[in-house]
Amino acid sequence: MASRPMKMPAKHDAEKSTEADDVFSQRKRPELGRYLLQVHRQTKGSYTTSNAAQSAALAIKTGHPVVQVSVYDAVENTNTIVEVPTAPAA
Repeated sequence: MASRPMKMPAKHDAEKSTEADDVFSQRKRPELGRYLLQVHRQTKGSYTTSNAAQSAALAIKTGHPVVQVSVYDAVENTNTIVEVPTAPAA
């Protein structure tokens, strides 16, 4: 049986360039900040300042107190676990 060439619809040049720029692959990863927000040891976001990462982690922890939330410092290789602040007994 003879093989037939497959015809594909042609794309416009503008569509090709925007798709290639927006998609990240395993070869080229997006830029990461120094502080990584982790939930159950899975990275969910990156921040350039510690305060921004801590506030985002605290927002997640107050909404979901069961999950383990931590902030990882990529430069110093330290991991800080975030806990919900408890109100003092009066």
